[in-house]
Amino acid sequence: MAEIKPFRAFRYNQALGENIDKLTSPLFDVVSEKYREKLYQSEYNSIHISVPLEGPDGALLEHRIEEWKAKGVIVQDQTPAIYVYYQHFKLPGHTRSFCRKGIVCNIRLYDWEEQIILRHEDTMPHSVNDRKKLLEHTHMHVSPTHGLYTDVDKSIEQYMEDAMQSPLYDSEDYQGVRDVLGVIQDYEVIQKIRSLLKDKQVILADGHHRYQGALAYLKEQKAKDKLHTGNEPYNFHTMYLTNTESDDLRIFPTHRLIQGINEFSAEQFLDDLSEYFHIRSMDNDEDIMAVIAGKKWAFGLMIGDDVYKIRLRQEKYYEIAWAIPDILKQLDITILHYFIMEKVLEIKKEKQPISKKIRFERNLSACVKEVISGKAQAAILTQEIPMQTVKDVCFSGYTLPQKSTYFYPKVICGYLFGSIKPEDNHAKIDRSF
Repeated sequence: MAEIKPFRAFRYNQALGENIDKLTSPLFDVVSEKYREKLYQSEYNSIHISVPLEGPDGALLEHRIEEWKAKGVIVQDQTPAIYVYYQHFKLPGHTRSFCRKGIVCNIRLYDWEEQIILRHEDTMPHSVNDRKKLLEHTHMHVSPTHGLYTDVDKSIEQYMEDAMQSPLYDSEDYQGVRDVLGVIQDYEVIQKIRSLLKDKQVILADGHHRYQGALAYLKEQKAKDKLHTGNEPYNFHTMYLTNTESDDLRIFPTHRLIQGINEFSAEQFLDDLSEYFHIRSMDNDEDIMAVIAGKKWAFGLMIGDDVYKIRLRQEKYYEIAWAIPDILKQLDITILHYFIMEKVLEIKKEKQPISKKIRFERNLSACVKEVISGKAQAAILTQEIPMQTVKDVCFSGYTLPQKSTYFYPKVICGYLFGSIKPEDNHAKIDRSF
């Protein structure tokens, strides 16, 4: 089902690559404005093509890519390859070290209706358009999206381990994560990996806007080209693939901040919530995540200096009036958005994704600061969604509510770039790739 291919990546030349940690950057949707400004000071940092200062379209961006090629800032590998990407990290409260293992390859672009690549959340049109424009003017996939396949036998890991004996890069990124990149160029090994993945469905974990932008670009090019064959480079997309069965696949929760509610009253808010939730006052915010952990339909609530555990009254579940299947109704995030956002705060479902009254925050400490400072009127603290839940929803043909998951760590930009120019996708030694 999922067709993957090796590709000839563009990478920073050897001299620049010795300082690769100064050339990598966060993905476009997670880099802060302050950190972005710092990265712009480095002439060849990957931020200049992933989040260009002048915007995602224009002749200046096209010129920059060609100038980097001409000057040898980025150089294309001569042999088609599958790249191996390890991310080593630690988490607060854990004594063990984690290592998320995966491969970076080209994968055929599929429409969602084909049910080969499955999205787990919806996209925002303006972000899709930005990513499409970036592809149009760079002719490159400047950062791999993140996909998930399922292989209980972990059949590919033996080949990954071999590749990591002589890594191309080994650096620490902005997250404090150790990123290591290896390469597989052996034809027979690549064919084995392709064979192992050909019957797999892939869940798109991160990069929905980039993938959707590439898909829109493909459809546009296909409509223009009467001789379209389906094998043109723009039919493929660069993706980082990891195994859902790995113990090192981490999904963090995304909390909700509430702001801008007219005449907001903590007392009234709690009183309105009590119709739907059991409410228990807590001593401090440090304990709240442990208290709600593993409990269905339970959330942390912060208002000023006060912290509460709230849990849906079980009988209220049957009052959900949204026309969605049971598999989605039962999600904590659905409970939150139906009973708190729509019923209590009166923010209708269709308005919620674009409402300025709702902000998304992944960092618990940031939530605490926002609420105590008064920048946010309240914070709703959520639990992480298990990988099995993500799989169950996606394989059922549905998508999770927006901002349900945060796969950690994020893939970085700058290790490699995948060109969609025809002249960059041919090699004399390319036998059947």
